[in-house]
Amino acid sequence: MLARLSIRDIVLIERLDIEFSRGLAVLTGETGAGKSILLDAFALALGGRGDAGLVRHGAEQGQVTATFDVPKGHPATKILSENGLDDSGEMILRRVQLADGRTRAFINDQSVSVQTLKAVGATLVEIHGQHDERALVDASTHRQLLDAFAGLEKEVAALETLWDARRTANTALDAHRASMERAAREADYLRHAADELKTLKPKDGEETTLAERRTTMMQGEKIASDLREAQEAVGGPHSPVPALAAAVRRLERRAANSPALVEPAVKAIDIAINALEEADQHLSAALVAADFDPAELERIEERLFALRAASRKYSTPVDGLAALAAKFVSDVALIDAGADQLKKLEAAAAEADQRYGAAAAKLSAARSKSAEKLNKAVNAELAPLKLERAKFMTQIESDANTPGPHGIDRIEFWVQTNPGTKPGPLMKVASGGELSRFLLALKVVLADRGSAPTLVFDEIDTGVGGAVADAIGSRLSRLAGQVQVMAVTHAPQVAARADQHLLISKDALDKGKRVATRVNALAADHRREEIARMLAGAEITAEARAAAERLLRAATA
Repeated sequence: MLARLSIRDIVLIERLDIEFSRGLAVLTGETGAGKSILLDAFALALGGRGDAGLVRHGAEQGQVTATFDVPKGHPATKILSENGLDDSGEMILRRVQLADGRTRAFINDQSVSVQTLKAVGATLVEIHGQHDERALVDASTHRQLLDAFAGLEKEVAALETLWDARRTANTALDAHRASMERAAREADYLRHAADELKTLKPKDGEETTLAERRTTMMQGEKIASDLREAQEAVGGPHSPVPALAAAVRRLERRAANSPALVEPAVKAIDIAINALEEADQHLSAALVAADFDPAELERIEERLFALRAASRKYSTPVDGLAALAAKFVSDVALIDAGADQLKKLEAAAAEADQRYGAAAAKLSAARSKSAEKLNKAVNAELAPLKLERAKFMTQIESDANTPGPHGIDRIEFWVQTNPGTKPGPLMKVASGGELSRFLLALKVVLADRGSAPTLVFDEIDTGVGGAVADAIGSRLSRLAGQVQVMAVTHAPQVAARADQHLLISKDALDKGKRVATRVNALAADHRREEIARMLAGAEITAEARAAAERLLRAATA
């Protein structure tokens, strides 16, 4: 519910802080006092359209802050979670209107888009007036309201799941059919390509391996003679190794006589011999590697030519040929085995269609049954509201050929204002005063189901008085037992039933040079005096005060 409303520098309002409580709060005051300004400011905080004209003259910006107590699990908390916003239990909606026309929106002091603010605001407050677009006249909400009245939310959620399954099954079927049709059109080409690539047997990375091998072989041919010459010098007939080995043996025989002179030399020569032998081994290995079979080089070049020709033909890199071959094989298999898969997918889609259709038909029947109960309940509220000759009806058009996630029904609230007249959509047929009363009857019936926690009624008692105004007040009071209700009213019968009475007035400031709107919470005698004013007008008489007292006593009886 709305706990607090703070307004700064909006039109005639300089600074205003209002605390709200549960039950019915009425806002009264003379015409032009600022009741509409207050509601416009409230709508701005809920994501309504901004306007530079809302900023008080001389101020750079205006600001409206609405603080709500929100229970756990409320739809508004889900919107916050989806947008990554903090939810501390208390929800603070703030809108800043700049004098240049720009606006800024905040929730819990976190910057948000106006769309997010509006989405959250719509779950917290409903504003109803004779011409308000956010009221129940929006036909797109009628299906939700009927489902809420009937308690069909679980069935609707289950149907949405079946709709998703149906859509998934049909999407898979359509994709398979399209693949089969494409494959059938290209059948000859696919079979030829699959056979050609199957014969070629390309492998990932094969081109790189073959190219490196060919380069090595071609370079090896050029350096082979140098390698053989080097090996001859190291290990051939002219190798110094035999002479060095003989010298070592002679020195070793002399080592006993002069070890200090001989041993270092012997050691050095041994190292040289080992190094030469190691070099000989490396040269032998290099010669083996450099040696190649010309036939092998020819085979490598032929393979590279074949791979690159296939790459050009199929406009695919050589390394992508293996994957392309697998795709061609898969497409050919789709042609050969696709009929069986098609039957399976058709069966799955048919089953999903059947399950959805059965659930949608069942839901449609439940809606039709509940619509009769809703019609009866709303029509029972009309007579006291001076709509005894009018009739409310829930129009349901069901078409199994136009299904959707919420079923096969198009639901709209219709009315017939007088016997013999043609029924039609609520918004088109009902006049301003009638529309307000129809909406009130609807909200009384739907109060505990499908309603925002705070309802605002803007002068829905316009043009009525006496028993009708009293009936409106009675229903607003009943409604306030379920949700928080705010009503801007000129009817003393409505004001007398308030749990909280707020008087809107204008004060002259700066010696009458400007005015500012203020709000006072009335109690006891002040309430009686304001209701007497509403009854009598400019001059409050003793009779008006007595009548006001009677209204107050009757409201609490």
